[in-house]
Amino acid sequence: MSGFRHVVVFRWAEGTTTSQQDEVAARLLELTGVIPEIGTLSVGGDAGVNEGNHDFVLVADFAGRAEYLVYRDHPAHRAVIDDYIKPILAERAAVQYEL
Repeated sequence: MSGFRHVVVFRWAEGTTTSQQDEVAARLLELTGVIPEIGTLSVGGDAGVNEGNHDFVLVADFAGRAEYLVYRDHPAHRAVIDDYIKPILAERAAVQYEL
């Protein structure tokens, strides 16, 4: 397998509602129709099995690093971050790696 993977985990701020989390998920998933460089993108809330986990994850696969960079800097992606994620974000961690 070859490609490039981007994984982000989020911890939401106290008081974040389920509808806000659902809106983030919907807005992120919509990016697949806007940014053709996205190979696959999946999002989900933590299943609540283990204490201390983050609240939400995004996993996105790209053909390569260049395609990831297009996604990272794309205005539609930046708008989702600024308008929907940052207002409810307490903590974020991310990693990117070659497949």
